[in-house]
Amino acid sequence: MGLILKQLFSLIQLLNSDTGTNQIAAGIAAGFILGMSPGLSIQFILVFLVILFFRVQLGAALVSMFFFKFVAFIFDPIFHSIGKSILTSNGLKGLFTTMYNAPLIPFTRFNNTVVMGAGVLAIILSPVVFVLAKKLVEKYREQVVERIKNTKAWKALKATSLYKWYYKYNSLYGN
Repeated sequence: MGLILKQLFSLIQLLNSDTGTNQIAAGIAAGFILGMSPGLSIQFILVFLVILFFRVQLGAALVSMFFFKFVAFIFDPIFHSIGKSILTSNGLKGLFTTMYNAPLIPFTRFNNTVVMGAGVLAIILSPVVFVLAKKLVEKYREQVVERIKNTKAWKALKATSLYKWYYKYNSLYGN
């Protein structure tokens, strides 16, 4: 729980920083895919490795994964119906038979209807989640952050020596 709270505070700090909106939105989209996929499966590990290798915000990915894990259970009936229609289609039977007989692919649990439906839907909807997250981060920065920075309380806080000390400490030692 401490890791999630730390990542949540990190995400709030990240939203208020000058970090690029693409990195944050990519983290949220990757967290969406992680949240929809089953834990500790091959696809989960692959997406997590992509997060680590590319410029994707880990904090945004972990917080959004945590959120989407809880939301995913609500959509299980939809995932089941999508996965069932994909797995029972006659045109793909040969492909699924070959995949099931391959050495590592069965560990993705693709033959589970909920896993197949969630995976397909997550891959299809992740670009939409990316665009929506990018727009929301931009709107947040334009409206909320600018409004807070213009308040008298924020200006008074910035004038204190404690804030100046924190700003100097943060610039020297980072997160």
